[in-house]
Amino acid sequence: MQIGPYKFPDAHTADADGFLCAGGDLSPATLIAAYQHGVFPWHNSPHGPCWYTPDPRMIIYPKTLHIQKSMRPLLNGNRYSFRMNSSFMRVVDMCANIPRPNQPGTWIWDEYRTAMKILHEMGVAISAETWMEDKLIGGLYGLYINGVLYGESMFSLFPNASKYAFIKCIRSLPDLRLVDCQLPTEHLQRMGGETIARSEFLRMLNDINQT
Repeated sequence: MQIGPYKFPDAHTADADGFLCAGGDLSPATLIAAYQHGVFPWHNSPHGPCWYTPDPRMIIYPKTLHIQKSMRPLLNGNRYSFRMNSSFMRVVDMCANIPRPNQPGTWIWDEYRTAMKILHEMGVAISAETWMEDKLIGGLYGLYINGVLYGESMFSLFPNASKYAFIKCIRSLPDLRLVDCQLPTEHLQRMGGETIARSEFLRMLNDINQT
């Protein structure tokens, strides 16, 4: 599979954990093409970035987004406010530094962080942010390409702050067709996430990228 200047193995040769290969680079051309082919970097190694394409894949269609009753007061009130792209690198850093259960550290390494900054400056990587007055309390970032939001990571310092940003983001993005959540989680499933086979996901991306 040719992606950018590098030839990646066929996505269907990934192992049970979704690991495809290690190598290549994090140039904008490589990253954009990789995401469009259902591949994303996750962790670094002595051989270069480690690329993954999990099976099954979790996705959310905007029309099937499930908004729980507990979220409605927040969405309709003024306790939280929503911004996009006002503090992209702060969101990335918060995602990198917030403690996570059963994880000793972060997978967001320096080279990857720089690559996301470049993609943001190009208008490809975006952040959705939850604010309470002048404090950033939650958010997420990802890539937005051809109507697909490739979600990367999120954080929350207050209850439902990341959910708030996620819902507002889905409602705000123009021509959004699909959200790639990458790995299945109960949290995303409760918001309308569904798992599909990798082969189906790759077929969907191919159709989207050809339109």
